[in-house]
Amino acid sequence: MILTDFDYARPAGLDEALALLAGTRGARVLAGGQSLLPDLRAGADDARLLVDIRRLAELRGTTRTPDGRLLRVGALTTLADLAADPLVLAGAPELAAAARSNGDPQVRNLGTVGGNLAAAGRPTDLPVAAIAADAVVELAGPGGRTTLTAEEFAADGAPAGEVLTALLVPAAGPAAAFEKSADRATRYPVCATAVRVTPDGPRIAVTGATPRPLRLRGVEDRLRGGPYDTEAVLAAFRAEPRELFVPGRGTSAEYLGHLAGVLTARALQRAERALA
Repeated sequence: MILTDFDYARPAGLDEALALLAGTRGARVLAGGQSLLPDLRAGADDARLLVDIRRLAELRGTTRTPDGRLLRVGALTTLADLAADPLVLAGAPELAAAARSNGDPQVRNLGTVGGNLAAAGRPTDLPVAAIAADAVVELAGPGGRTTLTAEEFAADGAPAGEVLTALLVPAAGPAAAFEKSADRATRYPVCATAVRVTPDGPRIAVTGATPRPLRLRGVEDRLRGGPYDTEAVLAAFRAEPRELFVPGRGTSAEYLGHLAGVLTARALQRAERALA
């Protein structure tokens, strides 16, 4: 049962969608609907207009930018397509693994990259992989195209009236990995970690165990130059403030900090093996 009254529009292009969003108070973007529709049913959202962008082919698919350095992933690309895309598997394996870990096949076939990144209040999997990959979120609004780092987007979301159009991901090859401990009922992460091993050291991000997806620069600094064995990684995590980890569902901050360290060690070791 839907508890709110709303209007519905299916624009033919992105410009039309942006005009509808800018011109209607309470307008919401409808893509996969994995978060919006449950919120409407529960009365947690009071949308006045649903702007259905699912026909906008320009927002689907993955390509390389002309210089070959970045993968451009359209916001309407489904999680299932992202998980199986050869370009993503070769250049951003942590992103493919994060997409593959989401829910069940039905969720992955309906859910979109943009929706997963923008699911405020839900600990979804793609944001942490995007942060570890140093990805950039592309937005379109009345003033044109803008970008935010994935880390900034995870903290603040999109400005009102703007639509997430793509994720721009550095293509780093196999030196990346994703690990997750999932809640059995929801498949949301109790804790998930994503890593990239770069010449400057590891990039490490965590979600689920933290208030929002976070890059852990302190852990990165402690592990710079290695080694990435489990004890070294756990020691790096033990040095983090316990307040960083948010207890819930019977888990303590101490437990979540340890779990994050174990998962990060696994991810770093997998990334290292891929380089061998």
